[in-house]
Amino acid sequence: MTADHLILVGVFDGFSWTRCEGKGSFVNSTSVKAFCDERIADGETLVVVDLGGCTGMDSTFMGTLAGIAARLSAKDGGVLQIAEPGDRNRRSLEDLGLDFLMEIDPATAPWRGKLGAIRSHLKPPQAPGSIDRIERVRHVLEAHQTLSEVSDKNAREFGQVVTFLENELAEKEPPAGEADRK
Repeated sequence: MTADHLILVGVFDGFSWTRCEGKGSFVNSTSVKAFCDERIADGETLVVVDLGGCTGMDSTFMGTLAGIAARLSAKDGGVLQIAEPGDRNRRSLEDLGLDFLMEIDPATAPWRGKLGAIRSHLKPPQAPGSIDRIERVRHVLEAHQTLSEVSDKNAREFGQVVTFLENELAEKEPPAGEADRK
């Protein structure tokens, strides 16, 4: 991961933290997903994504956040919070209706007043290993399917992307059962 796509993470008492420095994109969203999914599997119910150093987000990154928020909300009391999104990132999340899935810069968050201390303890996540092209296409497809499920507007906006990615996967993956016969 390059310096313009840096992800940092930390586990604290009562919440897990992910910070995006630079652009939030399909390049680094797999690291965010892997860390957050691991924390959710370990029982975490509060995940914070810090966008204080984020210069912008692509749709894959936002779809990844929406998926994390959905998985957290399926847990009793689980929530995804966004810290310091800035005006541009806040608008991007709100334009896609994602502010209904997550808490954006909540005033009563348990991490309020502790940003400096939290950020000083963040480290790069364990490298999940490189993912191949098919895994990346699956990830991008899942992110856009999640965005499409949020609203009819998103379904119209991302419908062609979803169809394109589904077709790309169909061309690259062997039909069900064919891989077992080899």
